[in-house]
Amino acid sequence: MNNEALADGTAVIELQNIEKTFQLGDQTVHALDGVNLRVMKGEYVSVMGPSGSGKSTMLNMLGLLDKPDRGNYRLAGHETTTMDEEQRARWRREQIGFVFQSFHLVPRLTAQENIELPMLLEGLAPRERHNKASDVMARLGLSDRGKHLPNQLSGGQRQRVAIARAIVMRPALLLADEPTGNLDSRSGTDVIELLEELNRTGITLVVVTHDAQLGERARRHVRMVDGRVAAE
Repeated sequence: MNNEALADGTAVIELQNIEKTFQLGDQTVHALDGVNLRVMKGEYVSVMGPSGSGKSTMLNMLGLLDKPDRGNYRLAGHETTTMDEEQRARWRREQIGFVFQSFHLVPRLTAQENIELPMLLEGLAPRERHNKASDVMARLGLSDRGKHLPNQLSGGQRQRVAIARAIVMRPALLLADEPTGNLDSRSGTDVIELLEELNRTGITLVVVTHDAQLGERARRHVRMVDGRVAAE
């Protein structure tokens, strides 16, 4: 199932009473403390809050990079807390696109090869990988950068490559963690406008940020404080 397979009005994210604790010495930290959140297909949501509020733990939970101690997380209608690691890895590849502040591109691979990487892991044939990557590069204005290595690209171009890689499998959910944090203001504006354009095509977009100006651009705002959803 991908983003196109979900009907309008479908909940992409359903968190119910999510709890996550960490032990720091003799202190128990409630990183997530009874979090409930529902995000529908096509929504544009920002998650904001001060350092230590639970934003990063929330992102890891949404991206199936971590499991809750208690509670339920349904992604595109499927319970994830009972999945084994192999199932979680497959759902990360097929259902979730990640855009990080630090790009996380493979330095020795060209822009096109970086974009093709999720499809290679999924076992798609070379011609199909090439065609899909070419399509998404054209969509994101990267057609003339396909053979460039990451160190031959500007910061804004590297983030566009990261976004292309994130959406090439047509995920149900796009998670962006401080996506403009390493960019100058002009490149940052270009990148967030690109993410918003993708959201208008139907991709569910969740942006995790401490930047209030960036967070306010979303149509829905979730504020985290002390591991809880304090306000919407």
